[in-house]
Amino acid sequence: MCVEQAKEVLRIEAEGILAVVEHVGADFAKAVDLLMACPSRVIVTGIGKSGLVGQKIAATMNSTGTASFFLHPVEAMHGDLGLVDPSDVVLAISYSGNTAELTLLLESLKTRGNKIIAMTGGLDSPLALAGDAVLDVGVPREACPLGLAPTASTTATLAMGDALAVVLLELKQFKESDFRRNHPGGSLGERLKVKVSEVMLTGEAIPRVAMATPLVEAISVLNEKNLGAVLIMDNHETMAGIITDGDVRRLVSKHHDVAALSSAEVMTKAPKTIGPDLLAADAVSIMQRHEITVLAVADKEGRLVGLLHLQYLLGKGEFRFLV
Repeated sequence: MCVEQAKEVLRIEAEGILAVVEHVGADFAKAVDLLMACPSRVIVTGIGKSGLVGQKIAATMNSTGTASFFLHPVEAMHGDLGLVDPSDVVLAISYSGNTAELTLLLESLKTRGNKIIAMTGGLDSPLALAGDAVLDVGVPREACPLGLAPTASTTATLAMGDALAVVLLELKQFKESDFRRNHPGGSLGERLKVKVSEVMLTGEAIPRVAMATPLVEAISVLNEKNLGAVLIMDNHETMAGIITDGDVRRLVSKHHDVAALSSAEVMTKAPKTIGPDLLAADAVSIMQRHEITVLAVADKEGRLVGLLHLQYLLGKGEFRFLV
């Protein structure tokens, strides 16, 4: 009996999603337009089971290229409303559309000028009336035999959120490489499939000084950037050498007068480099072979374009040199 009951629950849940398919129309397109035009973030809000579904929708949007965060309606009315900018678009979720805490929050949001996308099964509810676009997630019935616990309705709401996220992903031309950048804690193999240019540090993030710079100033830059090395440049674009934490320690241990030295006198000349179009896996291979943790990225003309650090590629504690 339990097997048949489980199958019936799944059939009801599937029935709910299929019902929602028929609700997708002009308001869905309007919701997408609002989200595409949003210059800041999507604020997802809801309470109870709707709030839990909202948290998942916000997480899915974040990982697929739409900046979002979940705002609890009660916490919002006790100070967290300060997190919301008038340019944010609000996705408000309530199956009945009559949730008191959410209705109170909506009044404040409307006053601020926020655009509101209502996700509800109550098309005549306060939530629906407040919405600039209304996504109908009404289902024929709940899987709960008492009709009390949200089941098919939460599944349908979650599916509608996924539909929004995927449509936005396509319109924003979000790529696999973008997804990997948003998931640096994913599997090591996946992280190493990206190109060097996708994970390298650039611009002001790169610690670098001129050859004539006093060593004490180079050490200051090294400490400030906290990457374990500073690049020594013979001009704005071309590297002459590198100074690492280890170089400084060895100097100090030999009691050199550090203050009297220039960066050029201490640097290791012709540091190892890698091209920006090679894979992160190639960078790790070079680092392993030469027992280094910092690797400069140079173009075909030898100009510095970026910098890699082993920790950024692999995460803490996931790699040991095989020596």
